[in-house]
Formats: sequence, C-alpha cells, structure tokens
Amino acid sequence: MRYEQIIYTVEESIATITLNRPEVLNAWTPLMMQEVLQALDAADNDDSVRVVIVTGAGRAYCAGADLAAGGFNNPDDPEGTEPFRDSAGQVTLKLFNMKKPVIGAINGNAVGVGITMTMGMDIRIASEAAKKIGFVFDRRGVAPEGCCTYFLPRIIGISRAAELILTGRLFNAREGLEIGLFSRVTAPKELMPTAIKIAREIADNTSAVSTALARQMLWKMLGEHHPMHTHIIESKAFGYMLASADTKEGVASFLEKRAPKFTMKPSRDMPAFYPWWEEPPYIND
Repeated sequence: MRYEQIIYTVEESIATITLNRPEVLNAWTPLMMQEVLQALDAADNDDSVRVVIVTGAGRAYCAGADLAAGGFNNPDDPEGTEPFRDSAGQVTLKLFNMKKPVIGAINGNAVGVGITMTMGMDIRIASEAAKKIGFVFDRRGVAPEGCCTYFLPRIIGISRAAELILTGRLFNAREGLEIGLFSRVTAPKELMPTAIKIAREIADNTSAVSTALARQMLWKMLGEHHPMHTHIIESKAFGYMLASADTKEGVASFLEKRAPKFTMKPSRDMPAFYPWWEEPPYIND
C-alpha cells in the first residue's frame, strides 16, 4: 500500500512506521492518523511481523497537531455532523488491542498528540535530542486526549501525571526517563540501533503467541479490580500454552542449548477464549 505521510517497511520480522512530514516536524493530520491506523493493522495481521517500531523522520518525532491541515478534525466527517473523536485516542485504542509489541523510538520533540499517541506503546525509548516533550493541552485551552488520562497515571503514577497534565509544562527526555515515561534515553545515533536491538530480543527469542497473550494480559489487567480475575486469565493462558507446540519447542531448545524455532502464529493459533474482554462501543451523547 502507498502512503503519503508515513513510511512503512518490514525487514527481518520488524515493521517500522516512520511519521514522514519532516518539513513541518511531522505535525499530525487526519490523513496521518488514517495511515498510522492502516499500518498498525497491516503489521498486526502479518505473521511475518513480530515487533513494530514507530519513529519520526527528521529532527522531530511529532510537534503536535497541524492546525492548518485540520489536525483535530474527523476526516470521515468534515462537516462535523457526527460525535467528535480525537485522533490520538483512536491510535491509542488500536495499540491497546494489538497482538504485536510496539516500541516508540522518540527521535526528537514530541508535544501534544506527539506524546499521547505513544501512550499505548509497550516500550518507549527517547533520544537526547528530544528536548521538548509535553502534555500541553491546558495551555492551548483544549483538554487532554489520546487516552492519556487513562494511561499516563498507570505509567508514571497519578501525582506525576497530574503535574505534567495540569501544568502543561515542557520537559526533556532525561526527565522522562527519571519519572518512568521512557525506559531508556540514548544518544541520537544510538536510538534506532537500540530500538532494533530490543525488537530483536523479542523477535528472535520468544513465541509470537506467548508474546501476544502476555502483552494483552499486561494491558488489560490494569483495569481489573481484583487479582483473582488476573489469576483466572493467566491460568487459562498458561494451561493453553503448556500443551502447545511452542512450549514443547521452548523446553527442548533450552535443554539442548540452542535457539528456539517457534511455529505457532497469532493469525491461527490464539486460544478459543481470546479475546476475553468485551470492546465497548463508542457512544458520545
């Protein structure tokens, strides 16, 4: 598929989505949203893809919404007749339900939608070149979006999340590392090699089905009100995998001191109880 505002590539089991409007610091548009959603679907439906990396072209990751290009508008409803849906939230919800792990490689400044669209990514690493990061919505007279009021407190804690969202202040990659928003900060030239190294750890050493189940348990269990619900799902998943070809291969490769060759595919081998959650409809009265 041809894309206008992103670049989508797949190489050695790693899909890379690059926001590609460097002349305007990858400012977010309705078209970019649609293309990111399409690329995420393509990666999630492709069994050859084990991990997705999302990054930006040029010197920024994403400078926020491109207001001149209708960055806040719904491209499917230009007249505004349908209930409004924020675009970053649609990307975050797509990430929330994916089977494939997603790594955000924040190569430069990430403001507004530029940072909230990463909230549903599993691992976020940043370049030291990311000097300006911010949940700036209150300073623009709008409101938080991208499901950041759900994700950010779960990632860094409610007190730190409240400070960042209520002040709308800018911070840099190093502070993001200190508060737990990023797992690593690298020199600019080391950002993509580091992201690829992490992706390779997953792609080369883990079962695709085990990883899909683990990823969804990590995210979905954040909303459970008692660990018994987690125990039930983990028991179902563990029991299913225990009898699977991938577990047999994982044990055999460990005993034989060799790399595993897992054969199960998310497209055909997910357990019958997956998904175990009900997706709520979007109703905005």
